[in-house]
Amino acid sequence: MEENNTSKPVSSKDKIRLPQLAAYGAGGIIPIALFNVAGILVGLMGNISLGLSAFWLGAILIVPRLWDAISDPIIGHISDNTRTRWGRRRPFLLFGGIAVAITFVVIWWIPKGNTVHSWFPSDAGYEAFQLVYILVSLLLFYTAVTIFEIPHGALGMEMTTDYHERTRLFSAKSFVGNLFAMSTPWLFALASMEVFRGPGGNEADGMRYVSILIAIILIPLSFWWFFKLREPGFQKVVAQKKTPFWTDMKRTGSNKNFIMLTLTIFTLAMGFNFVSLLGSYIPIFYIYAGDKIAGATLLGINGTVWAITGVLAVFPLNWISPKIGKRKTLSLAILFMVVAQLSKIICYNPSYPYLILIPTILLSTGMLFFFTLGASMVGDICDEDDLKTGYRAEGSFYSVYWWFIKMGTALASLIAGALIVATLFDETQVTKVDNLQGNIRELRSEIKYWQDEQLLSNTNTTLLLENSNKRVTEALDESKKYLVYLEKESAKTPDKIYENSTDYINRRNSKFSEVIAATKSTILELEGIDRQFTGLEAINSDSLSKILTNDALPLLLKPQLEKARMNSFDLLFYLEGISFEREKSKVHYDTLINISTGIKKKLADINTNVSLKVMDQKLETIESNIYRLTQQSPFTLFMMRAIEIGLPLVLSILSITLILRYTLTEKRSHEIKDLLMQRNSERDK
Repeated sequence: MEENNTSKPVSSKDKIRLPQLAAYGAGGIIPIALFNVAGILVGLMGNISLGLSAFWLGAILIVPRLWDAISDPIIGHISDNTRTRWGRRRPFLLFGGIAVAITFVVIWWIPKGNTVHSWFPSDAGYEAFQLVYILVSLLLFYTAVTIFEIPHGALGMEMTTDYHERTRLFSAKSFVGNLFAMSTPWLFALASMEVFRGPGGNEADGMRYVSILIAIILIPLSFWWFFKLREPGFQKVVAQKKTPFWTDMKRTGSNKNFIMLTLTIFTLAMGFNFVSLLGSYIPIFYIYAGDKIAGATLLGINGTVWAITGVLAVFPLNWISPKIGKRKTLSLAILFMVVAQLSKIICYNPSYPYLILIPTILLSTGMLFFFTLGASMVGDICDEDDLKTGYRAEGSFYSVYWWFIKMGTALASLIAGALIVATLFDETQVTKVDNLQGNIRELRSEIKYWQDEQLLSNTNTTLLLENSNKRVTEALDESKKYLVYLEKESAKTPDKIYENSTDYINRRNSKFSEVIAATKSTILELEGIDRQFTGLEAINSDSLSKILTNDALPLLLKPQLEKARMNSFDLLFYLEGISFEREKSKVHYDTLINISTGIKKKLADINTNVSLKVMDQKLETIESNIYRLTQQSPFTLFMMRAIEIGLPLVLSILSITLILRYTLTEKRSHEIKDLLMQRNSERDK
C-alpha cells in the first residue's frame, strides 16, 4: 500500500517548543542507555568477571521480563487512570527516576570475595546465591524503569497530535538518550581502571563505584523532569471515565495495526539484543584473543561510534520520514540491519580490528530509525483507537508496546545464554585467570608502595615506622582470614570433573596442606614482627626502624604470593581436567596448559627476600603472559561469530514481512486527526 503522503504545516498548538523538547528528550537516558547497560553488562560481567553460567544468567534475565508482563500493563493502566494536581504522568517520572538511580547502584554490589565464598559448602551454593542476588536486584531495577518509562512514553504521545511532530519529539528522546549513551559503552572500560576496581579487583568491583556516578546524574534530572514537563492532554481526560484493566487490555489486543507493529518491533528487538549480547564477546575473545583491557577499549570506541551515529541519524530520519512515510522508513531501517550483518563476515578481522566500526554505523542508524518510529507510530494508533472508541489510553498501548520490546530483549538473553553454553565458552577459565591476575597486580602494587616508601624513609623515619606497623597489622589480618578460607575450601568436595581423579584429589589435598602450613608459618612470623614494632615505638630508634622494616618486607609480600601460587595451581589443574572433557579442543587446552605450567614455575621460583626491583621485573613478565590464558577454542570463536551474524539476519528478514501488513498510512492519520478535531469541537458546543 502506498503512503500517499500529504504533509501539512504544523499548527502552533501542536508545535513542541525547545525547552519542552529538551526536557522530554533527556528522559531517553533511562530506556535507551541504562536499560541496555544493565542487560548487557550484567550478562557479560556475570559471565566473564564472576564466572557465573551464561545459561543461568540468560535464564534469570528473562524473569524480570515475565514480571514486566504484569507490571507494564498495570503501570500503564494506573497511569491512564491517575488524577492528581500535577497531572497523571509527571509524579511517576519523579519517583520512577529516583528509584532507577538507587536500584542501578544496588545491582552492582553483588556480595563476593573469599569471605562470602566461605559461607557456602560448595561453589554451586555460592554461585546460586550470587544469581539470586542479581535476579532480585534486576527485578527492582526493571520495575523502577517501568514506573518511569511507561508514563514517560505515554506523555510523549499526548504532547502533540501532529503526525510528524510526534516523530520529532521521539527523535529528541533518541537524540539525548544516544548522546548519554556515548559514555555508557565506556562503563566497562571505566570499571576496568584501577582507580575504580582497585589493584586486585576486576570489572565487577569497578562497576560498583561507576554506578554511583550514574546515580548522582539521575536524581537531579528526575526533579527537572517533574517540574519542567507539562501535560497538555491532561485537561482532555481529567473528566474521562475510569475503565477496568481488562477492558484496556482487550482494546489494545484488538487493533490489527498495533499487533503488526509490536510483532515487528519484538522481532527487531530480539535481533538487536543478539548483536548487543554476543557482540560484546567478539572484540575481547576473537579480535584480541582474550585481552580484556584491549577488548574493553575497542568496545568503548565501538560504543561511542554507535552513540554518535545514533545522535546524528536523528537528522536524516526527520528528513526521510516526511518524504516517504513512516512504514517505508521503517523498512529502510531493517535493510540497514541486513547489510550490517552481512558486512560482519569481512569486518570481524583480528588483523584490522577497527573494521568493526562499519557494521556498527549501519546498525546504529537502523536501530535509531525503527525504535524512534515505533514509539511515534504507537501515538498514531492511539488516535485511530480514540476515533473508534472515544477513549484515550496511551499508557495502556505504550505499556504493551514496551513489554514486547522487553520480551524481545529477554528471549534474546535467554537464547544467547544457552547458545554461549553451546559454543563451549569457558567462563570458569576466564575467572580463574582473573583471580591469578588480581594476585599479581596486588603484589606489584604492594612493591610499588614500598619502593616509594623507601625513598620517603630517607627524610621521614617516623612516618616509615607508622606505615610499616600498619602494613604488618593488615597483612596479619589478611593472612588469618585467608587461613580460615583455606581450611574451609580444603574440606569441600572437588568439582565434578575431578571427582573420579584420585591423582588430582591427592595433589589437591597436598597443595592445600602445603599452603595452609605456609600461611600458618607466615602468621607466626608476622605476629613476631608485630610485637617488635610495638616495642620499638617506646625506643624510637631510626636505625632500628629501618632494619625492622627491611626484615618485615619479605613477610608483607608473602600472603599475596601464596595466594598467587594457590590460584596458579587451581588454574593449571582445571585446564588439565577440562582438556579431557573437551577432546575436540585438546590442542587448544594443551597450549594453555603449557603457558600455565610456565607461570606456575616462575611463581615457585620467586623469593620475597630478593630486591623489590628484581621481584617486580619477574612479576611483570608473568603478568604480560597471563591474558593469553583467557583465549577460547577455535570452535567457540567460530560458533560465536556464526550465531551473532546469522540469527539477527534471519529475524530482520522476518520483520520485513510483518511491517508490510501495517496499513495506517500518513494520509489516513491526517484524516483521523481531522475527524477527531471535528468530533471534539462538536462536543464543546
